Amino acid sequence: MSVTTSSPASPASAAPRATADAPSHVAPTQAELLEFVRRAAADHDLVASLPLDPEGRTWVRLDGPGGSEAWLIGWPPGTGTGWHDHADSVGAFLTASGELKENSLAARLPTDGWKTLELSEDVDRERALGPGRGRAFGRHHVHEVLNESPTEHAVSVHAYYPPLPQIRRYSRTGQILRLEAVERPADWQ
Repeated sequence: MSVTTSSPASPASAAPRATADAPSHVAPTQAELLEFVRRAAADHDLVASLPLDPEGRTWVRLDGPGGSEAWLIGWPPGTGTGWHDHADSVGAFLTASGELKENSLAARLPTDGWKTLELSEDVDRERALGPGRGRAFGRHHVHEVLNESPTEHAVSVHAYYPPLPQIRRYSRTGQILRLEAVERPADWQ
């Protein structure tokens, strides 16, 4: 499902910055993206409007701040994203209801020219993200997001800038990370 929905705007007091690609266009900061997802997640009518499916994730596209791409996502019990990154986009996400778990890598990976990497033992990070909890992240952030509940749906809000040019998907076995696929917007919209 890809529906554009109005949602709260980011605060006008936050300091904008121009992008390198379009100097006249003001890019939202990671803090502005996090504030946007926080406000959207607090909009109970918006969160309640998301259709939930017992078998697969559902999503509705939102109007994000400053030309960003934003999504309201429903997570059935036991679902997750698998390991992935958001390429050159910065972003933020926040849990609106239920609980999500984020596993991430505290290391910047090379962006091109590799298929398999051996990770050091100290790069794994784990976060439990209950209602109202979330985070912002920088370019090339590698993570997976999971709803580990056996019975409860979770709902979250995500925002990315620039709009996602691609998502790289990875498989992981122990400390071995392997690039499996590169998806483009036509693959998920």
